[in-house]
Amino acid sequence: MKKIFRSMVLVAALMPAQLIGQSSRDSVPVVTLSEARRRAGAVDPAIVAARNQIGTAQWERRAAWSDLLTPNMNAGLGYLRFSDPFFNFGTGSISRSATNATLDASYTILGGSKFASVRRSRASLESAEANETVVRFRSSFQTDAAYYAVLADHELSRVAAGQLQRAQEQFTLARARVMAGDAIATDSLQLLLELNRAHVAVNRADSAVAVSQFRLGRLIGLSGPAQAAPVDTTAPPPLPLGVDAAIAEMTARGPQIVAARAAERRADATVGVERSAYFPKITLGATTGAYDARFFPSATKRSQLGVTASLPIWNGAQRELSIARAVAERNSAAAIRKDTERSAAELITASYEGYRTARAAVDLAQVGVVVAAENYRVQRARYAEGATTILDLLGAQTALTEAQANLVQSRYAGRLALAEIEGLLGRKIFRNDDR
Repeated sequence: MKKIFRSMVLVAALMPAQLIGQSSRDSVPVVTLSEARRRAGAVDPAIVAARNQIGTAQWERRAAWSDLLTPNMNAGLGYLRFSDPFFNFGTGSISRSATNATLDASYTILGGSKFASVRRSRASLESAEANETVVRFRSSFQTDAAYYAVLADHELSRVAAGQLQRAQEQFTLARARVMAGDAIATDSLQLLLELNRAHVAVNRADSAVAVSQFRLGRLIGLSGPAQAAPVDTTAPPPLPLGVDAAIAEMTARGPQIVAARAAERRADATVGVERSAYFPKITLGATTGAYDARFFPSATKRSQLGVTASLPIWNGAQRELSIARAVAERNSAAAIRKDTERSAAELITASYEGYRTARAAVDLAQVGVVVAAENYRVQRARYAEGATTILDLLGAQTALTEAQANLVQSRYAGRLALAEIEGLLGRKIFRNDDR
């Protein structure tokens, strides 16, 4: 038994006193929460795509208004060379070549889905802008989650380091008691197992810190890790609005609902565009040209003005197919809009209650840490005096570690719940971005 005990002492002595800090690097850049959000908004592929959609929708609107207010114009220049001379009506003589320069202009007076296209382009722009807001707040939430994960993992790493330190102290205490004959050798075995678990916990915590730093770095546009600047760890303040007011606000102008409504309006406008294919089209056209046998033609000039009317009758059911597709898309958009409106109360209530619960959990977790720390102190003192068992001491240490980890998780759960509420409402609740 003495040989086993000496082996345990040797193993414990060879173990590193601290493994924490392996993932920390002096070269890792430190960013604040507001800076992380700003940088993520510039590189997030979803936000970049949403902004490009806004640019495309703006050009769609410009094109629709241009088609409504301005004519279509084309300019042409032609040269023909024949093998035999012919009568050139431009010059009024016989020649082998003929040139012409024309300028055509046409404007659809009736038909052509001009007004429907303008209405669709306006709805497309509204839909793109609302979708950009949704994507921006979703990206902000993901950035917040990654940012808080870095801070939480650092705190959990410190918790693991404290667990390791306590395990080392307990092992030293148990070794002294065993050598003095006040405890049996199995106490040291139990504490050696706890020491091994503490080392594993430190390794896992350091690994989590490294991974979370790389995740944050990727989200803000870095090829390496990023460190989050510390934030205020006080309990989050109460929300300045009630749950009913939050539900009403989201239903009225929440980004997700606004985007769903705009998508429905765009789909409805698309139906109008497709149905305009049944209407007759009246087009006013004008052409002016010059004709000659050489560049630049000037021998003869002609101008013409005409009005054409056309009525589409049948095109192999292509119009009907396009309308059926547009109606199906509109029905789907309407169903999505209705479901999004119905889900407003559920989403807001879940986030609101999650924030309220997290605030209460912080207070309870703080009390839990104080109680667990005092219980561990008492159990350690009693074990040193031989008044309790090693199992009671290990149970007290485990309870303290769990209480400290629970406090860390409760602090950042409230911040994530607040980020969810802000994403649903489409605005910041508090002015300070670096909460």
